[in-house]
Amino acid sequence: MKTWKKIAIGAGSVVVLAAIAGFAVYQSHKGVVTVQTGKAQRMDLVAVVSASGEIKPKTYVNIGANAFGKITKLYVREGDRVKRGQMLAQLENVQPSADMDATQASLEAARTDAVAAEAALNTSMADLNRAKSDAERSDLDWSRAQGLYKDALISKSDFDMQKAAHQTAVAGLAQAEARVAQAKAQKDSADRRIRQADANLTHANDVLKKTTYQAPFDGVITNLPVREGETVVIGIQNSPGSTLMTLADMSVITAEVKVDETDIINVQMGQLAQVTIDAIPKKTFKAVVTEIGDNAIVRSTGVSTSQQISTSQEAKDFKVVVTLQDRPEDLRPGLSATAKITTATKGNVLTIPIQALTVRRQADLVPKDEKGSVQAAAPQTEASKEKDKQEIQGVFILRNRKAEFVAVDTGIAGTTDIEVIKGLQPGDEIVTGSYKVLRTLRPGSSIKVDNAAPKKEEEETS
Repeated sequence: MKTWKKIAIGAGSVVVLAAIAGFAVYQSHKGVVTVQTGKAQRMDLVAVVSASGEIKPKTYVNIGANAFGKITKLYVREGDRVKRGQMLAQLENVQPSADMDATQASLEAARTDAVAAEAALNTSMADLNRAKSDAERSDLDWSRAQGLYKDALISKSDFDMQKAAHQTAVAGLAQAEARVAQAKAQKDSADRRIRQADANLTHANDVLKKTTYQAPFDGVITNLPVREGETVVIGIQNSPGSTLMTLADMSVITAEVKVDETDIINVQMGQLAQVTIDAIPKKTFKAVVTEIGDNAIVRSTGVSTSQQISTSQEAKDFKVVVTLQDRPEDLRPGLSATAKITTATKGNVLTIPIQALTVRRQADLVPKDEKGSVQAAAPQTEASKEKDKQEIQGVFILRNRKAEFVAVDTGIAGTTDIEVIKGLQPGDEIVTGSYKVLRTLRPGSSIKVDNAAPKKEEEETS
């Protein structure tokens, strides 16, 4: 055989072998899914609920107008610190002061009339006592005269005189009793006029007091929207009245935040929190949960669901108040704040990345044969159909370079990891990505691990 024929045969053999090897490699990679993986490992886990809101003092009051009138004097400015009972503002009080003086004079006059009525009653009582004595003496004289006249010891004229004197004494007693009753009625009327005048004085004094405003507690004037000379009005029905100022007790500061309805179940009284304030960057403040709202608040309107007539499927939040334990001195109400509430802490628990969790229906976990058709099974009943629709939470683990779905029970969730209570062992290699792969990955799929892929994608996007 010639040399060139030998070379041709050898070259052909090499090409055939290369084609066979390439085809084998192609077949081995056919259906292989590229994934990123991670390890199930033990670590300390902290569950945190994050919510945004604003800084508010625990105790504050909007001092509104209690009367209609012009502001004649403002004794404070915004930012001033005041003490309990300190004068804050004065409204025009000419008419209330005049009404107060007039009512005071009426009360004094009523008291004078009561003194006079009491004196008249005492005089009437004295006259009544004298009339009673006269009536008793006249009664004795009349009885004696009747006996003497019967025995013919006195004349008819003396008898008639005694009779007339007795009748006069009886009439005088009745008159004295009537004067006493009249004097008592006058005394009672005078007492009632005193009570009426005293009530009018209380009313006038209340109206006059409403023209002056004093601090109900120690605090800081955080808002002063009015000026001297302005006229303020009280609220009527659905129309709010004028607000003179806002007084806040800055000794106890809170952050009022809104927690999503899916997280509120984990928030409890007394839990610790970390508060950050936008105006004070790079600093956190320790806090504790002191109040949890009972009614949901519609996120789009800020209205409580208890105040809505119709139901709504919009996103809802719950108000949570955390009290700062180490407040800064220059903190002001209304500053934006974020609270990270620690809802649970566990040490040395088995964890996996949160993104590794996926959900599959029972029917999706049925193995397939090489042709991709579901293996033959007995006819399904209604119960089995419902079971096939059940969703199972789990992860895909790597075993012999294939994906195997394992159902897991989870516990608390941290920022990036979640606790696994049942289903995995430390060191198990699990599929963590990509998200697209996890959505479509099926049990038994061949797996190729490429943990460098996410890093390369990050470099390309950057």
